[in-house]
This record gives sequence, C-alpha cells and structure tokens, in this order.
Amino acid sequence: MSAAARAAASYQALQKYLAVGDGSGLYHERYPVVSGDNAYSYEWPFSQAHTATLDLTGMPGQQGEGYLPDLAARAVGQQRYWKASGGTTGKPGYASYPVPPYGGGGDFFYDDNEWVGLLDVQRYLMHGDREALARAEQVFQLVVSGWDSDTSHADPGGVFWTQATWSQDRNTVSNMPGAELGLRLHQITGQATYLDWARRMYDWTNRYLLSPDALYWDHVNLTGTVETTFWTYNQGVPVGVNTLLYQITGDREYLARAQRIAGAAHSYFVTGGRLLGQPPYFNSIYFKNLLLLESVAGGHTYRDAMAEYGDTVWNRFRDSSTGLFRFEGSAQTETLQQAAMVQIYAVLAWPPADYRHLY
Repeated sequence: MSAAARAAASYQALQKYLAVGDGSGLYHERYPVVSGDNAYSYEWPFSQAHTATLDLTGMPGQQGEGYLPDLAARAVGQQRYWKASGGTTGKPGYASYPVPPYGGGGDFFYDDNEWVGLLDVQRYLMHGDREALARAEQVFQLVVSGWDSDTSHADPGGVFWTQATWSQDRNTVSNMPGAELGLRLHQITGQATYLDWARRMYDWTNRYLLSPDALYWDHVNLTGTVETTFWTYNQGVPVGVNTLLYQITGDREYLARAQRIAGAAHSYFVTGGRLLGQPPYFNSIYFKNLLLLESVAGGHTYRDAMAEYGDTVWNRFRDSSTGLFRFEGSAQTETLQQAAMVQIYAVLAWPPADYRHLY
C-alpha cells in the first residue's frame, strides 16, 4: 500500500473513532473512551491532529486538495483553545484545555503553543494563509514572554515549559521550537527581532542542555539539575534550527552542526534500536526536521529511516479491523499516536521538493 493510501486510511480511522461528533470540531483524548475521561482532548493532541490534516493537504494534486475543507474545520476546532485574555504573562495564547463554553481552559504550555505556531507557518508557506501567519506572530510574542529573566536562577535564561506553578523547568522542547518559529518568521518577514530572539533561545539551549554526545538532554530546573533523558523530538528540532540558521546566514558551520546532530541521533535511535521505544508523536517531529535538512543537504538516509519506521509500525501496531494504531499491547489508541502516524504517511507521500516547508 502506498504512503498516501496509508495516510488516508489512518486519517479515516482518526475521524471515525477519535473525533467528537457534537459539532465542536474537537477530539477525544483516546479510544475507547472510558468513564472519567474528559469530554475533549488536551490542546497538544488536538494540535497534532491539526498538523496531520495540514500534512495531508501537501500530498500531490487532488489527493491533497481534498483535505482542504478538513483543514478549515481544524482551524475552527483549534480556536476552541484560544484564550484572548492571556495567561499569567498577559499575552494571548492556547490554553491546555478548551475554553468556555467547551471547557474551563487550563494552563499555558509554551511548547504546545509553539507547535501551533509552527503549523501556522507551514500553512502560510504551503497555502499563503496570512491569518495563519498573523497567529504565528502572536504565538511568538507569548513565547518571548516566557523567558526566564531572573538572573539569580541557576543556568539563567531560557523559556519555561509552562506557566503552571507546579513546574519551573526550562526545556529543550520549549526553547528550540521557539527558536525554529522565530527563524521561520524572520525568513518570512525580514524582522531582525525574530532572529535575535531565536539566537538567544538557541544559544541558551546549546549552553545548558547539549550533551557531549551531540544529543540534547530534556530540561534543567531552577537549581541547575538536568534531566538527561534523550527524546527523538529534542534532537530533530535542533537539526531544523541549524538548517534554518544555515539558510539565513550562509554559515556552513550551522549546516555541519545540523548534520552532526542528525548523525548522532540516527546512530543512537535508529541503528541503536531505540526508535520504537520512543512515542510516535515525538518521532513524527523528529523525522520531519530531518527531511528539512535533506531538502538542503541532499541525500535520503533519513527519509529511508522514516519509511522503514512507517512500515514497521503499519505491520506491527496497526489493528486492521479499525485502522487504529495500538502501541506496546495497549488496548487504547491515543489521538496523539494516530495523528502522528497520519503525519508520517502523509509526508512520505509528498514530493521531496516540498520538504522545505517542514518545521
């Protein structure tokens, strides 16, 4: 079965089993729904279903064009999380749960917002949607407001993970995607402030969270204690950031850094046999950034690894009776998981020339 056919079948299952049929345009967190589950998913899973729909529109010709009405519906659903009055920093953004009348809202997570900002940039690059670009710029202002300005903290600086009081971590995933968003906005608008902030986020993450193995640790807290787990998406996004910095500056050192990180991650996760132990929604982000690198540097090593991963998941974790993916023997499928696999198969169906639009 072709990648496009797999994408279509996986999306059909997503819509059949995980979309909520009440007119809200939202999703369940998982299927089957069990007693005690929230009425709707959190923002992070919804954003990945939104991204999956956008990726489907990138498939060639009428295949992709047929998903444009669904993409418009995702934009309506995405708005259910938007809190115009802002969070603790006063900047508007996406709450972690739908706002009234669909829910009570929730804390702002900077990485959640960055993923939406990046999909909005991708939508602008693919479809020329200026409303999406304007929203991406709003999201970036929120991200900047999350910068740690208290110089008394250990490892001062960095964007916090969340505005919630129970966490004061500063993460690779709240800084590198912020840098990537800033670089994309600089490429589009030419505004220097986006590049300046992107460099600031990039430099901070490299100083405090880059391991000697050329891979990125997860986060550091305010006492300077580092959580040293390696996740795929925390390697993929820095690859994309360095690729964009190379495109903007022409400095080949950035391209060399992108290739060094990509090579180290490939050795650790792919040839090291750890890839299937990573969540598919981390792997989708990881692979798409590697395709961005290959759009500039050439080659197909990482696309081949993505295709092999897609084949393995399809053959080992897909329930053919429903079209849902169930990982590690789980009896349930998360919206996050299903949406990630839609993304992977959809992008595998793209013309390689279009990889330049990815994160």
